[in-house]
Order: sequence, then structure tokens, then C-alpha cells
Amino acid sequence: MPSSPSKHLDHELLCDVFISHQGTDTKRTAAGLLYDRFKLLQLHPFFDSKSMKPGDKLFDKIGAAIVGCKVGVLIFSPNYCSSYFCLHELALLMECNKKVIPIYWDVNASDLKVVDNGNYTAEELKRFRWAVEEAKQFVALTFDSRSGDWSEFLTSTNDIVVRSLIELEEEEGERCYNTLSVW
Repeated sequence: MPSSPSKHLDHELLCDVFISHQGTDTKRTAAGLLYDRFKLLQLHPFFDSKSMKPGDKLFDKIGAAIVGCKVGVLIFSPNYCSSYFCLHELALLMECNKKVIPIYWDVNASDLKVVDNGNYTAEELKRFRWAVEEAKQFVALTFDSRSGDWSEFLTSTNDIVVRSLIELEEEEGERCYNTLSVW
């Protein structure tokens, strides 16, 4: 007998790493390579073009993946802040207080600005600007795609993500132990 659809969906929504990226800037470079690297390590990354299929509701699938993820990798690139989807992902990661690892890909923190081009409501604009400013508070990796060492970039990002996942797991274990010791 096949497994129940709801159990299958719940398993699909769990991911270790959510990769937030602007497609035209990094889908076939940084984001795609990190996804492949994480898969090789048997992590469960969420990468839109690999984790979603035709018929999936974009915001539902992405929202569930963010809520269920442990770590968010934010690949800030030249067009990141002009993408509604990227800004929505960033805001949701910040609102959910997820551990985030920002990467400045061919940009500096000072380049990250949400421009009011008339496409956002006042509330969305406020939310997105808040999320960008929050993300700037985190220590980030930087990479220049024209002159950077790709192998070093992949290895160091990988190491940071794995270390973050281990720390989160240890913290969760401590919370469980402290809860049990109260009983």
C-alpha cells in the first residue's frame, strides 16, 4: 500500500539548507554548485529548480521549506534586491529567526538596497527593507566571481553550513536534555 500523501509531503518539506538566490545571477553558478555539494554530503538542500515541480504553488512550497529549514544561505548578488521572490524569502527567513549565512556575490553590503519602484505595497517595502538591514548584521562570506577561488569558496561555504548544522543540533539536544532533567 502506498504511503499516505500527507506523510510524503511532510518529508519533502523538511530541508537542512534553504538556498536563497537570484536565478539569472547565480542559479547556474554559486547556487547550483552549492546545491550539488550539499547533496553529495547527504544534506537536504532546498533549491527552487531542483526541489519544486510543475503544479507546485510557489509561495506555499517556498514558505514551507523556509519554515522547515535549519539554515538559510543567502546569496546576495547584483539583482537580488530587485527580485520580489528573493526579498520575500529573505524576509521570511528573518521573521522565522533562522540561522542565516549571507554571501556577498559580486556585491558589497552597501549595495543592498530595496528600491521603491512602485511594485510593492508600503507594508512589503517596509518588511523587505527591514529584512535587508537585518541580514547586513550577520558576518558574511564575500566572493568576486571574476577573480575568486571557486574551490575555496565552495569548501569554506560547505564547512560553515555543516558547522552551523552541527551547532544547531547540539543546541537542540541541550534543550531536550534540560527539559528532561526538569521532570
